Amino acid sequence: MKITISDRKLSKVIHDDNKLKKKYGEVRAKKIRQRLEDLQDAVTLEDIRDAPGNFHELIGDRKGEWACDLDQPYRMIFIPHEDPIPTDEHNKYIWIEIRGVEITEITDYH
Repeated sequence: MKITISDRKLSKVIHDDNKLKKKYGEVRAKKIRQRLEDLQDAVTLEDIRDAPGNFHELIGDRKGEWACDLDQPYRMIFIPHEDPIPTDEHNKYIWIEIRGVEITEITDYH
């Protein structure tokens, strides 16, 4: 799956192991790397629906975004490259048609 990073500062941190560990700590940095590898190894979002990390759709004012667990309570947030996001006749997102994501933030949104 193709992965992009929307924020230039976040991209610099994610692509530099030393900066990643300094900003997020060793444990969270390791989780971030693992989740990125999981996304990269997947062909579609459906491939990681049941993978470790609890990849899930967000609701409410974050509808259209997805998250995966890092270390509690932090999440990596991303959106599909597809615009509009593919939906079925019941207006549910079709994970198997999502072939790329953009990482937007790493945060505790709770």
